[in-house]
Parts: sequence; C-alpha cells; structure tokens
Amino acid sequence: MNQRLYAQATSLALFTIFYNILEGVISVWFGVADETLSLFGFGLDSFIEVISAVGIWHLVKRINGNGGESRDDFEQRALKTTGGAFYALTLILIITAINNILVGKKPETTLAGVIISTISILFMWYLIRQKRKIGTVLNSRAMLADAACAQACVYLSITLLLSSLAYTITGFGLIDSLGALGIAWFTYREGKESLNKAKGLDCCCSCSCTESI
Repeated sequence: MNQRLYAQATSLALFTIFYNILEGVISVWFGVADETLSLFGFGLDSFIEVISAVGIWHLVKRINGNGGESRDDFEQRALKTTGGAFYALTLILIITAINNILVGKKPETTLAGVIISTISILFMWYLIRQKRKIGTVLNSRAMLADAACAQACVYLSITLLLSSLAYTITGFGLIDSLGALGIAWFTYREGKESLNKAKGLDCCCSCSCTESI
C-alpha cells in the first residue's frame, strides 16, 4: 500500500517538474511576444519552481528509502538556490514594472495570460488535492507541506488571471505593471520562506507555504 502511494507521490513530483518547465517556456514566449510583463514574470517563476519541485522529488525518493523527513545537503542547496532566484526575480519585476509605468508601456494583448493562468489554477488545485490525499494517508508532514506550497502557486496564478482579464476588458496599460508588482510580492515571500527553511526556521518544503493545510 505504502509503496504504491510513494510511487504516486513520485509521479506527482515528476509531473510538477515537467509541467512547470512547459508552463515556463510558453509563458516566457508569449510574455516577450505580447510584451506582457506579468506573464513574463509568471513564466520565470515557473522555472524557479522547477528547482523546488526537484527538491521535493528528491525528498520523496529519500523518504521512501527510509531516509527520514529532515532535509539533506541536496535539499538545503535547492532551498538556498530557490530563495536567491526568487529574490532576483522580485527585483527584476519591481524595476521593470516601475519603468513601464513611467514610460507608459503596455502589452499588445493579455489573452495568453488569461488562458495560461486558468489552466494553471486547474492543474494546481488537482495537484493540491492529490498531494494532500497521499500526505494524509502516509502521515507525512513534508508531503502535506508541499501540498500547502502549491497554494501559493494558485494565488500567483489568480493574480495573473485578474490582471490579464482586467487589461483585456479595459485596455488600461497600468494594469499589467500592477499585476507584475503583485507577482513580485508573492515571489518575495517565496524567496524569504525558502531561505528560512534552509536555516531550519520553517516547515519541510522547498517553496512558500501557507498556514492552512
């Protein structure tokens, strides 16, 4: 029974890795093509989440091998790398958003952002439910924390969806920059919590957790 659940947990971790890579490539492509800063930032966030997902995949494999749920050196490095990357992305988004506001730059269209964020919300909620289910049965704090982490990705996707919809409806240029600043807020929190976890100050997870699991 447990081996089957660990196999499912490993499959979910691998799916998360490949999904984030695909989402990142598509989001960055359309972000550049449509000059949509919020979508571009969302895509870069997806690439950083790949590092987090690799850490979770490694953790699941180690737990299955009776390695315990305390983080090893590989997971510590993944957390530090993830945290630094999130901080760098936050700075890039803030500087670019302010510049876009000052020069009055706006996207060609945000339709791709609407579609991508909607798909992302659906996939993330599926992953959350499956990870919670497996984590509860296995009584794994780390897996439950990973499920909670995915909620941060949902909130980020909702931010992209709202800003993309608002721009599609109104055509008001500032909305995309404001959406990018909203994404920057989440990436800052993700970076802070990843570095805190690397110092042993938070739960066993490689991304930003929410309080409710």
